[in-house]
Amino acid sequence: MTLQSTPPGPGSSAVQVAFHRTELNVILSLYGRMVAAGEWRDYGISSLSDMAVFSIFRRTAEYPLYRIEKRPKLRNKQGMYAVVSMDGQVMRRGHDLKTVLRVLERKLIRAVD
Repeated sequence: MTLQSTPPGPGSSAVQVAFHRTELNVILSLYGRMVAAGEWRDYGISSLSDMAVFSIFRRTAEYPLYRIEKRPKLRNKQGMYAVVSMDGQVMRRGHDLKTVLRVLERKLIRAVD
């Protein structure tokens, strides 16, 4: 597990976007099932001034397979949650975290089969 946090620099506001406990429960539930299936092995959490990111890794020392992003500024537009693949493609975006994470649950079903 890797936790990353950037301290506020001079002239920046101390407010950072972070995942709420209920959001983390949903994400970690999916993460635990994927670890049990042998698909994922590590994760990292970043809290930035404009977004929070939960990065999912297959191995510790590589680029993340997926990023689950929370961008509150997009709340009234496309939705503040997004799943982004390794190549930067937005796989799904929306207002409800559970609905957005369904794109990764399909991968779990394929891994179990």
